[in-house]
Amino acid sequence: MEIQSQFSLKNHNTFGIEAKAKQFVAVHSIDELKKVLEENKNQAKFILGGGSNMLLTKDIDALVIHIDLKGKKIVDEDDDFVWVESQAGETWHDFVLWTIEQDFGGLENMSLIPGNVGTTPVQNIGAYGTEIKDTFVSCQAMNIETQAIRTFTHAECNFGYRESIFKHEVKDQYIITSVTYKLTKRNHKINTSYGDITAELAKNNITNPKLKDVSNAVIAIRQSKLPDPKELGNSGSFFKNPILLKSDFEKIHQKFPEMKYYDVSETEVKVPAGWLIEQAGFKGKRFGDAGIHKNQALVLVNYGNATGQEILAISKDIQKTVFEKFGIHIEAEVNVI
Repeated sequence: MEIQSQFSLKNHNTFGIEAKAKQFVAVHSIDELKKVLEENKNQAKFILGGGSNMLLTKDIDALVIHIDLKGKKIVDEDDDFVWVESQAGETWHDFVLWTIEQDFGGLENMSLIPGNVGTTPVQNIGAYGTEIKDTFVSCQAMNIETQAIRTFTHAECNFGYRESIFKHEVKDQYIITSVTYKLTKRNHKINTSYGDITAELAKNNITNPKLKDVSNAVIAIRQSKLPDPKELGNSGSFFKNPILLKSDFEKIHQKFPEMKYYDVSETEVKVPAGWLIEQAGFKGKRFGDAGIHKNQALVLVNYGNATGQEILAISKDIQKTVFEKFGIHIEAEVNVI
């Protein structure tokens, strides 16, 4: 465990942005994490996971602590369910594939989401009709100030749409070290409610899909729409899908009857941000080395040497144009640093 100075973070963020950490250290165990926190009490700290949900717009004038805790295990099970604990540094997609290999159900719709396990509760990540909150049981987290380990239950996490307690009440106070999920061992609830999944399964003549079939369908869909960060820098969906009161949406819908939407509750609807951005004319546009992906308007990309500031400027232009055209504010899902 070595602390390095002026460390390049280009390979530690999926946008591939060149930025430097004043100091950098990777920790591989709870003991190492505790030691680093104890020995650097008075120093500014920045906690880094998979680097998949952030846009670096400047150098990090702090000690960057990369959470590289590995391991997964079954902590409990009965005839119907299994409780699996994964360390925070496990790659999310690899962990999902492992659960499917064990025939554990619940995470298959979230295949190929970039990032590490430890950040999944922070964002309450989700895709194709499922969210982390559907399978999340608890997580272990270390208090940055005291190094005490605390368990956060499902109820304590205050999950919302891409929201949790870790983005608000206890932000910058804890480091998630492991997460426990409750998955099915039989009678899996196969969720193919999204049209894209149904179409992909039909294309492959699958009428009675298994967990692996759903995962493969999701992977195929994501690969067709989303660029691989290893080949083209990006952070997945840059914006959240806005949720509007039905009373407000109805007025907008009268002006734009072709606008797509999904019911969220009796009083709210969700509008696809990608549709709004595409209608505003941004899909596929490029500004130097920064741009909007040609297949998915939700994804901002780095074609090579874009700076975080250049990508941020594009995102602000998108937000301004969408608001002027539709009267809808779209909020960034990515954390801007």
